[in-house]
Amino acid sequence: MLAGCAGRVIVTGMGKSGLIGRKIAATFASTGTPAYFLHPAEGVHGDIGMVARGDVVLALSNSGETDEVLAVVPSLKRLGVPIVVLTGGPRSTLAQLCDVVIDVSVHEEACPMNLAPTSSTTATLAMGDALAMALLERRGLRPEDYAALHPRGMLGFRAFVRVTDLMHSGDAVPIVAGDARLGDVITAMTTKRPCHYGAHALGMATVVDASGRLIGVFTDGDLRRLHLGGAPLTSLRAADVATREPKVIDGSDLAGHALEVMEAFQITSLVIVDEVGKPEGVIHLHDILRAKLSF
Repeated sequence: MLAGCAGRVIVTGMGKSGLIGRKIAATFASTGTPAYFLHPAEGVHGDIGMVARGDVVLALSNSGETDEVLAVVPSLKRLGVPIVVLTGGPRSTLAQLCDVVIDVSVHEEACPMNLAPTSSTTATLAMGDALAMALLERRGLRPEDYAALHPRGMLGFRAFVRVTDLMHSGDAVPIVAGDARLGDVITAMTTKRPCHYGAHALGMATVVDASGRLIGVFTDGDLRRLHLGGAPLTSLRAADVATREPKVIDGSDLAGHALEVMEAFQITSLVIVDEVGKPEGVIHLHDILRAKLSF
């Protein structure tokens, strides 16, 4: 019945069941089943107008005798919408009025007085989640479909933000020829600064051959190691000191993948190259972290 619903799943319940109902409706909606919560007391004061033919109602009541839920049933019946009930009272008044009864009864509440809704609400929530997951599987929801329903937060970041969205390109990228003197390389690394970095440069330069293809990168760390090693800095060329075959990434790759590469190889920058190996841009670890914080 729920899988064949042409409209929306309307979840209704009162009190603690209502709170559980809101969660169930939210889980349905976020996993590909259109749903919303209808407060039963508001329903009999006009909100029943949100229900239409083609919808399915999922009613929650542990006792099956909740007055507010029972009051809204006649109006739902007149609309001709089927009603599924999750209840601990399979022989209750509400159960007899509904089309499908799902028994979620528990032996007793966790409350020492056996009064406060505890075990019963947990059982109802578990059944609601189970229904949502069954519908998710029935609909064949894919990870990318799920992510499309969660465009913000870490889910959205992992699914949608690509390297091209964050990379620095054009004049912001230090590019030097292989025969450039080390002093010129340092100048390029220092003066080429992404505008949103403020006083901080990328801390690296890309080194290219005569055809503009990437042959290596040179970083601040490389410079420090050369200095500590006593190398004759003034006589060195970019091609002599560049790290050959650096890690690169495609601009269409997800930013999350770029972060994984950086973490795996303990590096802070990746060069984006085109189909012939020419640098298109650079993405820095800080770019990814900044983007994650904004989600």
